[in-house]
Amino acid sequence: MRKFVVGLFLITCLVSGAFFMTNNSTHAQGFGSFSGPDSFAELVDDLLPAVVNISSTQKMGEMGEMPDLPQFPPGSPFEDFFEEFFERRGGPSSPAIPPASLGSGFIIDAEKGYIVTNNHVIRDADEVRVTFHDDETIAAEVIGRDEKTDLAVLQVKTDKELTAVKFGESDRLRVGDWVVAIGNPFGLGGTVTAGIVSARQRDINSGPYDDFIQTDASINRGNSGGPMFDMIGRVIGINTAIFSPSGGSVGIGFAIPSALAKPVIDQIIKYGRTRRGWLGVRIQTVNEEIAESLGLKEAQGALVASLTPEGPAEAAGIQAGDVILRFNGEDVEAMRQLPRIVAETDIDTKVGVELWREGKIVKVDVEIGELEKAEEEGLIASTTMSEEDTAMGKGTDIEPLGLKLQALNDSLRDEFALSDDVQGLIITDVSETGDAAVKGLLQGDVIVEINQTPVTKTTQAEEIIAKAVKQDRNSVLLLVNRSGDARFVALRLEKPSEEEEEKEKSDKKKD
Repeated sequence: MRKFVVGLFLITCLVSGAFFMTNNSTHAQGFGSFSGPDSFAELVDDLLPAVVNISSTQKMGEMGEMPDLPQFPPGSPFEDFFEEFFERRGGPSSPAIPPASLGSGFIIDAEKGYIVTNNHVIRDADEVRVTFHDDETIAAEVIGRDEKTDLAVLQVKTDKELTAVKFGESDRLRVGDWVVAIGNPFGLGGTVTAGIVSARQRDINSGPYDDFIQTDASINRGNSGGPMFDMIGRVIGINTAIFSPSGGSVGIGFAIPSALAKPVIDQIIKYGRTRRGWLGVRIQTVNEEIAESLGLKEAQGALVASLTPEGPAEAAGIQAGDVILRFNGEDVEAMRQLPRIVAETDIDTKVGVELWREGKIVKVDVEIGELEKAEEEGLIASTTMSEEDTAMGKGTDIEPLGLKLQALNDSLRDEFALSDDVQGLIITDVSETGDAAVKGLLQGDVIVEINQTPVTKTTQAEEIIAKAVKQDRNSVLLLVNRSGDARFVALRLEKPSEEEEEKEKSDKKKD
Protein backbone atom coordinates (compact mmCIF):
# COMPACT_ATOMS: atom_id res chain seq x y z
CA MET A 1 0.00 0.00 0.00
CA ARG A 2 2.86 2.41 0.87
CA LYS A 3 4.54 1.76 -2.54
CA PHE A 4 1.24 2.47 -4.27
CA VAL A 5 0.83 5.84 -2.51
CA VAL A 6 4.41 6.89 -3.34
CA GLY A 7 3.94 5.85 -6.96
CA LEU A 8 0.67 7.76 -7.20
CA PHE A 9 2.37 10.85 -5.71
CA LEU A 10 5.18 10.71 -8.32
CA ILE A 11 2.70 10.33 -11.19
CA THR A 12 0.70 13.30 -9.87
CA CYS A 13 3.89 15.42 -9.70
CA LEU A 14 4.85 14.50 -13.26
CA VAL A 15 1.40 15.32 -14.59
CA SER A 16 1.29 18.60 -12.65
CA GLY A 17 4.77 19.50 -13.89
CA ALA A 18 3.80 18.86 -17.49
CA PHE A 19 0.65 20.91 -17.00
CA PHE A 20 2.65 23.79 -15.45
CA MET A 21 5.21 23.70 -18.27
CA THR A 22 2.44 23.74 -20.86
CA ASN A 23 0.71 26.67 -19.20
CA ASN A 24 4.02 28.43 -18.71
CA SER A 25 4.85 28.04 -22.40
CA THR A 26 1.38 29.24 -23.34
CA HIS A 27 1.79 32.26 -21.07
CA ALA A 28 5.13 33.11 -22.66
CA GLN A 29 3.69 32.84 -26.15
CA GLY A 30 0.62 34.86 -25.23
CA PHE A 31 2.44 37.77 -23.61
CA GLY A 32 5.79 37.55 -25.39
CA SER A 33 7.95 38.66 -22.44
CA PHE A 34 7.88 35.94 -19.76
CA SER A 35 11.32 34.51 -20.59
CA GLY A 36 12.55 37.30 -22.86
CA PRO A 37 12.97 37.38 -26.64
CA ASP A 38 14.74 34.44 -28.25
CA SER A 39 17.01 36.85 -30.09
CA PHE A 40 17.40 40.53 -30.96
CA ALA A 41 19.25 39.74 -34.19
CA GLU A 42 16.51 40.51 -36.73
CA LEU A 43 15.62 43.75 -34.96
CA VAL A 44 19.26 44.84 -34.77
CA ASP A 45 19.91 44.04 -38.45
CA ASP A 46 17.30 46.63 -39.41
CA LEU A 47 18.46 49.27 -36.90
CA LEU A 48 22.26 49.21 -37.08
CA PRO A 49 22.56 51.16 -40.38
CA ALA A 50 20.68 54.10 -38.83
CA VAL A 51 23.10 54.49 -35.91
CA VAL A 52 26.25 56.56 -36.46
CA ASN A 53 29.43 57.39 -34.60
CA ILE A 54 30.20 61.06 -34.03
CA SER A 55 33.58 62.68 -33.48
CA SER A 56 34.12 66.37 -32.79
CA THR A 57 37.43 68.19 -32.77
CA GLN A 58 38.67 71.42 -31.27
CA LYS A 59 41.75 73.42 -32.21
CA MET A 60 44.63 73.21 -29.78
CA GLY A 61 45.20 76.97 -30.06
CA GLU A 62 41.88 77.56 -28.26
CA MET A 63 42.73 75.10 -25.53
CA GLY A 64 46.28 76.27 -24.84
CA GLU A 65 49.40 75.96 -26.98
CA MET A 66 52.19 73.46 -26.49
CA PRO A 67 54.91 74.66 -24.12
CA ASP A 68 58.14 76.19 -25.46
CA LEU A 69 61.22 74.00 -25.84
CA PRO A 70 62.86 73.48 -22.40
CA GLN A 71 66.32 74.98 -21.94
CA PHE A 72 69.17 72.53 -21.33
CA PRO A 73 72.98 72.99 -21.13
CA PRO A 74 74.71 72.85 -24.56
CA GLY A 75 75.50 69.29 -25.54
CA SER A 76 72.92 67.80 -23.22
CA PRO A 77 71.38 64.55 -24.59
CA PHE A 78 67.93 65.92 -23.63
CA GLU A 79 68.45 68.87 -26.02
CA ASP A 80 68.66 66.58 -29.05
CA PHE A 81 65.73 64.50 -27.80
CA PHE A 82 63.29 67.42 -27.42
CA GLU A 83 64.34 69.05 -30.70
CA GLU A 84 63.64 65.82 -32.57
CA PHE A 85 60.35 65.36 -30.64
CA PHE A 86 58.99 68.80 -31.58
CA GLU A 87 60.27 68.71 -35.18
CA ARG A 88 58.21 65.59 -35.82
CA ARG A 89 55.10 67.56 -34.68
CA GLY A 90 55.76 70.77 -36.58
CA GLY A 91 57.41 72.85 -33.87
CA PRO A 92 56.87 73.47 -30.16
CA SER A 93 54.09 76.04 -30.51
CA SER A 94 52.13 74.59 -33.42
CA PRO A 95 48.87 72.77 -32.81
CA ALA A 96 49.18 69.04 -32.25
CA ILE A 97 46.62 66.47 -33.31
CA PRO A 98 43.23 67.92 -32.28
CA PRO A 99 41.51 66.00 -29.50
CA ALA A 100 38.40 64.08 -30.53
CA SER A 101 35.17 63.72 -28.58
CA LEU A 102 33.52 60.43 -29.44
CA GLY A 103 29.80 59.85 -29.18
CA SER A 104 26.82 58.37 -30.97
CA GLY A 105 23.82 59.53 -32.94
CA PHE A 106 21.03 58.29 -35.19
CA ILE A 107 19.46 59.31 -38.50
CA ILE A 108 15.85 60.54 -38.31
CA ASP A 109 15.45 61.79 -41.90
CA ALA A 110 17.15 59.85 -44.71
CA GLU A 111 16.31 62.38 -47.44
CA LYS A 112 17.47 65.53 -45.64
CA GLY A 113 20.24 63.84 -43.66
CA TYR A 114 19.14 64.93 -40.17
CA ILE A 115 20.94 63.26 -37.28
CA VAL A 116 20.20 63.53 -33.55
CA THR A 117 22.83 63.40 -30.80
CA ASN A 118 23.61 64.96 -27.40
CA ASN A 119 24.68 68.57 -27.16
CA HIS A 120 27.60 67.66 -24.89
CA VAL A 121 29.02 65.41 -27.63
CA ILE A 122 29.51 68.34 -30.03
CA ARG A 123 29.82 71.24 -27.58
CA ASP A 124 32.57 73.78 -28.48
CA ALA A 125 33.49 71.72 -31.56
CA ASP A 126 35.25 73.28 -34.56
CA GLU A 127 34.48 70.27 -36.73
CA VAL A 128 31.93 67.48 -36.44
CA ARG A 129 32.32 64.26 -38.41
CA VAL A 130 29.90 61.38 -38.77
CA THR A 131 30.96 57.77 -39.38
CA PHE A 132 28.30 55.50 -40.84
CA HIS A 133 27.78 51.80 -40.35
CA ASP A 134 29.87 51.04 -43.47
CA ASP A 135 32.81 53.04 -41.97
CA GLU A 136 32.45 55.98 -44.38
CA THR A 137 33.12 59.30 -42.62
CA ILE A 138 31.84 62.71 -43.76
CA ALA A 139 31.60 66.20 -42.25
CA ALA A 140 28.35 67.32 -40.61
CA GLU A 141 26.78 70.73 -40.01
CA VAL A 142 25.28 71.65 -36.63
CA ILE A 143 21.70 72.79 -37.31
CA GLY A 144 20.96 73.72 -33.71
CA ARG A 145 21.31 72.65 -30.09
CA ASP A 146 19.58 72.90 -26.75
CA GLU A 147 21.55 72.90 -23.52
CA LYS A 148 18.48 72.55 -21.27
CA THR A 149 17.68 69.07 -22.63
CA ASP A 150 21.21 68.26 -23.90
CA LEU A 151 20.05 67.69 -27.48
CA ALA A 152 21.57 68.67 -30.84
CA VAL A 153 20.59 68.18 -34.49
CA LEU A 154 23.19 67.68 -37.25
CA GLN A 155 22.84 67.48 -41.01
CA VAL A 156 24.95 65.60 -43.53
CA LYS A 157 24.88 66.07 -47.29
CA THR A 158 25.63 62.89 -49.20
CA ASP A 159 24.48 60.97 -52.24
CA LYS A 160 24.60 57.66 -50.43
CA GLU A 161 21.37 55.96 -49.44
CA LEU A 162 20.70 56.48 -45.73
CA THR A 163 18.57 54.48 -43.31
CA ALA A 164 16.40 56.40 -40.84
CA VAL A 165 14.49 55.39 -37.72
CA LYS A 166 11.28 56.78 -36.26
CA PHE A 167 10.36 57.92 -32.77
CA GLY A 168 8.07 55.80 -30.62
CA GLU A 169 5.84 56.67 -27.68
CA SER A 170 7.93 56.71 -24.53
CA ASP A 171 4.86 57.57 -22.42
CA ARG A 172 3.58 54.04 -23.06
CA LEU A 173 6.69 52.43 -21.61
CA ARG A 174 6.30 50.33 -18.49
CA VAL A 175 8.90 49.45 -15.91
CA GLY A 176 10.14 46.00 -16.91
CA ASP A 177 9.75 46.44 -20.69
CA TRP A 178 12.66 45.28 -22.86
CA VAL A 179 14.84 47.92 -24.54
CA VAL A 180 17.86 47.80 -26.87
CA ALA A 181 20.65 50.41 -26.88
CA ILE A 182 23.01 50.89 -29.83
CA GLY A 183 26.03 53.17 -29.72
CA ASN A 184 29.76 53.71 -29.77
CA PRO A 185 31.11 52.83 -26.29
CA PHE A 186 34.75 53.78 -25.72
CA GLY A 187 35.11 54.46 -29.47
CA LEU A 188 34.80 50.76 -30.32
CA GLY A 189 32.14 51.27 -32.98
CA GLY A 190 28.58 50.00 -33.31
CA THR A 191 27.75 48.00 -30.18
CA VAL A 192 24.40 46.52 -29.14
CA THR A 193 23.24 46.00 -25.55
CA ALA A 194 19.86 45.01 -24.16
CA GLY A 195 18.07 45.34 -20.84
CA ILE A 196 14.85 46.51 -19.29
CA VAL A 197 13.33 49.81 -18.21
CA SER A 198 14.35 50.05 -14.56
CA ALA A 199 12.40 53.21 -13.72
CA ARG A 200 10.68 56.19 -15.31
CA GLN A 201 10.51 59.94 -14.68
CA ARG A 202 13.89 60.10 -12.98
CA ASP A 203 15.10 63.55 -11.89
CA ILE A 204 18.93 63.61 -11.78
CA ASN A 205 19.21 67.40 -11.37
CA SER A 206 20.78 67.93 -14.79
CA GLY A 207 18.28 70.51 -16.01
CA PRO A 208 14.81 72.06 -15.61
CA TYR A 209 13.07 69.36 -17.66
CA ASP A 210 14.54 66.19 -16.14
CA ASP A 211 12.29 63.21 -16.90
CA PHE A 212 14.74 60.41 -17.63
CA ILE A 213 14.17 56.74 -18.42
CA GLN A 214 16.43 54.58 -16.26
CA THR A 215 17.69 51.31 -17.73
CA ASP A 216 20.06 48.48 -16.88
CA ALA A 217 21.06 48.05 -20.54
CA SER A 218 24.82 48.64 -20.63
CA ILE A 219 25.55 52.29 -21.45
CA ASN A 220 29.15 53.46 -21.32
CA ARG A 221 31.25 56.45 -22.36
CA GLY A 222 30.68 57.00 -26.06
CA ASN A 223 27.07 55.83 -25.95
CA SER A 224 25.94 59.43 -25.41
CA GLY A 225 23.54 60.53 -28.13
CA GLY A 226 22.76 56.99 -29.23
CA PRO A 227 19.22 55.63 -29.51
CA MET A 228 17.30 53.39 -27.16
CA PHE A 229 14.77 51.23 -29.02
CA ASP A 230 11.62 49.41 -28.03
CA MET A 231 10.84 45.94 -29.34
CA ILE A 232 9.30 47.20 -32.59
CA GLY A 233 12.35 49.27 -33.48
CA ARG A 234 11.11 52.74 -32.52
CA VAL A 235 13.33 55.24 -30.69
CA ILE A 236 11.85 55.73 -27.23
CA GLY A 237 14.93 57.31 -25.64
CA ILE A 238 18.27 59.01 -26.29
CA ASN A 239 21.09 57.66 -24.14
CA THR A 240 22.58 60.57 -22.24
CA ALA A 241 24.08 59.80 -18.84
CA ILE A 242 25.23 57.04 -16.52
CA PHE A 243 25.67 56.75 -12.80
CA SER A 244 29.02 55.14 -12.17
CA PRO A 245 31.94 55.65 -9.76
CA SER A 246 34.30 54.04 -12.27
CA GLY A 247 33.09 55.52 -15.57
CA GLY A 248 31.87 52.12 -16.79
CA SER A 249 28.39 50.64 -16.74
CA VAL A 250 27.11 49.49 -13.36
CA GLY A 251 23.57 48.95 -14.61
CA ILE A 252 22.27 52.49 -14.07
CA GLY A 253 21.90 54.46 -17.29
CA PHE A 254 19.61 57.33 -18.25
CA ALA A 255 17.91 58.24 -21.51
CA ILE A 256 15.92 61.31 -22.58
CA PRO A 257 12.38 60.06 -23.35
CA SER A 258 11.18 60.56 -26.91
CA ALA A 259 8.12 62.43 -25.67
CA LEU A 260 10.43 65.15 -24.32
CA ALA A 261 12.99 65.03 -27.14
CA LYS A 262 10.76 65.09 -30.21
CA PRO A 263 9.19 68.56 -29.72
CA VAL A 264 12.67 70.02 -29.07
CA ILE A 265 14.10 68.37 -32.18
CA ASP A 266 11.16 69.56 -34.31
CA GLN A 267 11.73 73.15 -33.13
CA ILE A 268 15.47 73.01 -33.82
CA ILE A 269 14.85 71.73 -37.35
CA LYS A 270 12.17 74.37 -38.00
CA TYR A 271 13.76 77.42 -36.33
CA GLY A 272 17.39 76.46 -35.72
CA ARG A 273 16.73 76.87 -31.99
CA THR A 274 14.09 76.18 -29.38
CA ARG A 275 11.00 78.35 -28.89
CA ARG A 276 9.54 77.36 -25.52
CA GLY A 277 6.41 78.62 -23.87
CA TRP A 278 6.81 80.93 -20.86
CA LEU A 279 4.41 81.64 -18.00
CA GLY A 280 6.44 84.05 -15.86
CA VAL A 281 6.18 82.44 -12.43
CA ARG A 282 8.54 81.04 -9.86
CA ILE A 283 7.07 77.89 -8.37
CA GLN A 284 7.54 75.58 -5.40
CA THR A 285 6.62 72.04 -4.49
CA VAL A 286 3.38 71.60 -2.56
CA ASN A 287 4.27 69.33 0.34
CA GLU A 288 1.81 67.92 2.87
CA GLU A 289 2.30 70.79 5.31
CA ILE A 290 1.69 73.44 2.65
CA ALA A 291 -1.35 71.53 1.37
CA GLU A 292 -2.79 71.34 4.88
CA SER A 293 -2.20 75.05 5.51
CA LEU A 294 -3.99 75.93 2.25
CA GLY A 295 -6.89 73.54 2.81
CA LEU A 296 -5.96 71.22 -0.05
CA LYS A 297 -6.95 67.60 0.46
CA GLU A 298 -3.80 66.31 -1.29
CA ALA A 299 -0.26 67.56 -1.85
CA GLN A 300 -0.55 68.37 -5.54
CA GLY A 301 0.03 71.13 -8.06
CA ALA A 302 2.63 73.89 -8.24
CA LEU A 303 2.66 76.72 -5.70
CA VAL A 304 3.29 80.18 -7.20
CA ALA A 305 5.96 81.83 -5.04
CA SER A 306 6.43 84.98 -7.13
CA LEU A 307 5.62 86.43 -10.55
CA THR A 308 7.69 88.21 -13.16
CA PRO A 309 6.49 91.82 -13.43
CA GLU A 310 4.49 92.30 -16.63
CA GLY A 311 4.82 88.61 -17.42
CA PRO A 312 2.02 86.45 -18.86
CA ALA A 313 0.89 85.12 -15.46
CA GLU A 314 0.66 88.58 -13.86
CA ALA A 315 -1.26 89.88 -16.86
CA ALA A 316 -3.75 87.00 -16.50
CA GLY A 317 -4.37 87.76 -12.81
CA ILE A 318 -2.43 84.85 -11.30
CA GLN A 319 -1.23 85.72 -7.80
CA ALA A 320 1.54 84.63 -5.44
CA GLY A 321 0.08 81.94 -3.21
CA ASP A 322 -2.05 80.39 -5.95
CA VAL A 323 -1.63 76.68 -6.56
CA ILE A 324 -1.73 75.71 -10.24
CA LEU A 325 -3.71 72.45 -10.41
CA ARG A 326 -4.45 72.22 -14.12
CA PHE A 327 -2.80 73.83 -17.15
CA ASN A 328 -4.07 73.71 -20.73
CA GLY A 329 -6.20 70.67 -20.01
CA GLU A 330 -3.47 68.70 -18.21
CA ASP A 331 -3.47 67.89 -14.51
CA VAL A 332 -0.41 69.18 -12.63
CA GLU A 333 0.12 66.40 -10.12
CA ALA A 334 3.60 67.57 -9.11
CA MET A 335 5.49 70.85 -9.40
CA ARG A 336 8.19 69.44 -11.70
CA GLN A 337 5.57 68.67 -14.39
CA LEU A 338 4.55 72.28 -14.95
CA PRO A 339 7.78 73.63 -16.58
CA ARG A 340 7.64 70.94 -19.24
CA ILE A 341 3.91 71.40 -19.92
CA VAL A 342 4.37 75.16 -20.28
CA ALA A 343 7.49 74.78 -22.44
CA GLU A 344 5.62 72.56 -24.90
CA THR A 345 2.70 74.98 -25.20
CA ASP A 346 2.54 77.03 -28.41
CA ILE A 347 3.69 80.64 -28.02
CA ASP A 348 1.05 83.42 -28.29
CA THR A 349 -1.83 81.01 -27.64
CA LYS A 350 -4.38 81.44 -24.84
CA VAL A 351 -4.80 78.49 -22.50
CA GLY A 352 -6.96 77.79 -19.49
CA VAL A 353 -5.44 77.52 -16.01
CA GLU A 354 -7.17 76.18 -12.89
CA LEU A 355 -5.92 77.58 -9.59
CA TRP A 356 -6.53 76.90 -5.92
CA ARG A 357 -7.01 80.26 -4.19
CA GLU A 358 -8.40 80.92 -0.71
CA GLY A 359 -10.04 77.53 -0.47
CA LYS A 360 -11.71 77.39 -3.87
CA ILE A 361 -11.03 76.77 -7.57
CA VAL A 362 -10.38 79.85 -9.72
CA LYS A 363 -10.11 79.71 -13.53
CA VAL A 364 -8.12 82.16 -15.65
CA ASP A 365 -6.93 82.39 -19.25
CA VAL A 366 -3.27 83.18 -19.90
CA GLU A 367 -1.50 84.10 -23.15
CA ILE A 368 1.79 82.17 -23.36
CA GLY A 369 5.01 84.11 -23.91
CA GLU A 370 8.36 82.96 -25.29
CA LEU A 371 10.99 81.76 -22.80
CA GLU A 372 14.02 82.51 -24.96
CA LYS A 373 12.83 86.06 -25.64
CA ALA A 374 12.27 86.64 -21.91
CA GLU A 375 15.78 85.40 -21.19
CA GLU A 376 17.28 87.72 -23.81
CA GLU A 377 15.42 90.69 -22.35
CA GLY A 378 16.51 89.81 -18.80
CA LEU A 379 12.94 89.39 -17.56
CA ILE A 380 13.56 86.10 -15.79
CA ALA A 381 14.79 86.67 -12.26
CA SER A 382 17.54 84.63 -10.66
CA THR A 383 16.36 81.75 -8.48
CA THR A 384 19.35 81.87 -6.16
CA MET A 385 18.87 83.22 -2.67
CA SER A 386 21.72 84.91 -0.84
CA GLU A 387 22.16 84.52 2.91
CA GLU A 388 22.74 87.53 5.15
CA ASP A 389 25.08 87.33 8.14
CA THR A 390 23.21 89.38 10.71
CA ALA A 391 23.40 90.09 14.41
CA MET A 392 20.84 89.09 17.02
CA GLY A 393 17.99 91.59 17.36
CA LYS A 394 15.06 92.44 19.54
CA GLY A 395 11.51 91.48 18.74
CA THR A 396 8.36 89.67 19.83
CA ASP A 397 8.53 85.95 20.52
CA ILE A 398 6.06 83.99 18.38
CA GLU A 399 6.53 80.73 20.27
CA PRO A 400 4.38 78.44 18.08
CA LEU A 401 6.69 79.34 15.14
CA GLY A 402 9.97 79.35 17.06
CA LEU A 403 10.64 82.87 15.75
CA LYS A 404 11.25 86.34 17.08
CA LEU A 405 9.64 88.97 14.84
CA GLN A 406 9.81 92.74 14.68
CA ALA A 407 7.99 95.39 12.65
CA LEU A 408 10.16 97.05 10.03
CA ASN A 409 11.53 100.55 10.63
CA ASP A 410 14.19 102.76 9.05
CA SER A 411 16.90 101.44 11.35
CA LEU A 412 16.17 97.79 10.51
CA ARG A 413 15.97 98.57 6.79
CA ASP A 414 19.45 100.08 6.95
CA GLU A 415 20.82 97.23 9.08
CA PHE A 416 19.49 94.51 6.81
CA ALA A 417 19.78 96.46 3.51
CA LEU A 418 16.04 96.33 2.79
CA SER A 419 14.41 98.60 0.22
CA ASP A 420 11.42 100.78 1.05
CA ASP A 421 9.03 98.62 -0.97
CA VAL A 422 9.64 95.57 1.24
CA GLN A 423 6.80 95.23 3.74
CA GLY A 424 6.28 92.72 6.54
CA LEU A 425 7.85 91.47 9.77
CA ILE A 426 11.58 90.86 9.96
CA ILE A 427 12.96 87.74 11.65
CA THR A 428 15.43 88.80 14.34
CA ASP A 429 15.97 85.39 15.93
CA VAL A 430 15.34 81.74 15.06
CA SER A 431 15.00 78.96 17.64
CA GLU A 432 17.68 76.34 16.98
CA THR A 433 15.30 73.49 17.86
CA GLY A 434 12.24 74.74 15.98
CA ASP A 435 10.81 73.83 12.61
CA ALA A 436 11.78 77.27 11.27
CA ALA A 437 15.48 76.41 11.64
CA VAL A 438 14.91 73.07 9.94
CA LYS A 439 13.20 74.83 7.02
CA GLY A 440 16.16 77.20 6.63
CA LEU A 441 14.66 80.50 7.83
CA LEU A 442 17.30 83.07 8.80
CA GLN A 443 17.68 86.33 10.65
CA GLY A 444 16.98 89.10 8.16
CA ASP A 445 14.25 87.20 6.29
CA VAL A 446 11.03 89.20 6.04
CA ILE A 447 7.65 87.51 6.55
CA VAL A 448 5.29 89.22 4.13
CA GLU A 449 2.20 87.06 4.71
CA ILE A 450 0.94 84.45 7.16
CA ASN A 451 -1.78 82.16 5.81
CA GLN A 452 -2.05 84.50 2.80
CA THR A 453 -2.81 87.52 4.99
CA PRO A 454 -0.36 90.46 4.84
CA VAL A 455 1.31 91.29 8.17
CA THR A 456 3.12 94.47 9.19
CA LYS A 457 2.56 94.33 12.97
CA THR A 458 3.49 91.57 15.41
CA THR A 459 -0.03 91.68 16.89
CA GLN A 460 -1.39 90.69 13.48
CA ALA A 461 0.92 87.67 13.44
CA GLU A 462 -0.17 86.67 16.96
CA GLU A 463 -3.85 86.88 16.00
CA ILE A 464 -3.42 84.74 12.87
CA ILE A 465 -1.40 82.13 14.77
CA ALA A 466 -3.96 82.05 17.61
CA LYS A 467 -6.76 81.54 15.08
CA ALA A 468 -4.86 78.67 13.44
CA VAL A 469 -4.29 77.01 16.83
CA LYS A 470 -7.97 77.43 17.71
CA GLN A 471 -8.93 75.76 14.40
CA ASP A 472 -6.63 72.88 15.33
CA ARG A 473 -4.33 73.55 12.34
CA ASN A 474 -0.99 71.74 12.41
CA SER A 475 0.87 74.32 10.33
CA VAL A 476 0.73 77.81 8.85
CA LEU A 477 1.94 79.11 5.49
CA LEU A 478 4.46 81.95 5.41
CA LEU A 479 5.43 84.07 2.40
CA VAL A 480 9.09 84.92 3.03
CA ASN A 481 11.13 87.57 1.24
CA ARG A 482 14.89 87.04 1.21
CA SER A 483 17.00 89.55 -0.71
CA GLY A 484 14.08 90.38 -2.98
CA ASP A 485 13.26 86.75 -3.74
CA ALA A 486 9.94 85.44 -2.37
CA ARG A 487 9.09 81.87 -1.47
CA PHE A 488 6.46 80.05 0.58
CA VAL A 489 7.38 78.06 3.67
CA ALA A 490 4.98 75.91 5.69
CA LEU A 491 5.91 75.87 9.39
CA ARG A 492 4.66 73.30 11.86
CA LEU A 493 2.99 74.91 14.86
CA GLU A 494 4.77 74.11 18.11
CA LYS A 495 1.97 73.37 20.57
CA PRO A 496 2.59 73.82 24.32
CA SER A 497 3.01 70.76 26.49
CA GLU A 498 0.38 69.76 29.07
CA GLU A 499 2.54 71.20 31.87
CA GLU A 500 2.81 74.55 30.05
CA GLU A 501 -0.95 74.62 29.46
CA GLU A 502 -1.64 73.92 33.15
CA LYS A 503 0.79 76.67 34.14
CA GLU A 504 -0.90 79.12 31.77
CA LYS A 505 -4.33 78.30 33.24
CA SER A 506 -2.97 78.73 36.75
CA ASP A 507 -1.46 82.12 35.88
CA LYS A 508 -4.79 83.30 34.46
CA LYS A 509 -6.61 82.27 37.69
CA LYS A 510 -4.09 84.25 39.76
CA ASP A 511 -4.64 87.30 37.58
